[in-house]
Amino acid sequence: MITLKWIIFIVSSFSIIFVSRKSLMDRKSHGFYRFFAWEFILILFLLNVEFWFLKPFAPNQIVSWIFLFSSTYYVIEGFRFLRTMGKTTEQRPEKHLYKLEKTSRLVTAGIYKYIRHPMYGSLLFLAWGIFFKSVSVEGFFLVMGISLFLFWTAKIEEKENINYFGHKYTIYRERTKFFIPKIW
Repeated sequence: MITLKWIIFIVSSFSIIFVSRKSLMDRKSHGFYRFFAWEFILILFLLNVEFWFLKPFAPNQIVSWIFLFSSTYYVIEGFRFLRTMGKTTEQRPEKHLYKLEKTSRLVTAGIYKYIRHPMYGSLLFLAWGIFFKSVSVEGFFLVMGISLFLFWTAKIEEKENINYFGHKYTIYRERTKFFIPKIW
């Protein structure tokens, strides 16, 4: 018998595949690895969804909400600065990029002043927030896989950014952190 979780998984997976279709054709693109992070996040969410509001003041739930609110802040600020300062262009040669990713200007203000990958940092915090809803061995392996896929995604995107922005990006990379200000 197919359960509601399986239906959600199948429908959501097809949606993720559709959105990622260009990237899935190019293993060297950052979107290829991001696809797997999204899929693992979906699985982790479905694993822990029934614990979302269970014992809301338990220590794991408090940690979870801190991660989830941080995730929300990262994605809002990252999207806002990328959209307003990135100046998208169709001249970028990478066919697998979304319109928002086709920036012609390197964004180094706002959250980008401190970290290079707020969108992936947001997904990282989202994954760890979901994991802490109900800590389990399965969840731990999923969240570690997500963390690894997001790391690979960001590393490959950095190569793409160096190819497009050149030395400017290398200098920017030296003075900022990866996902978490002043830490990593």
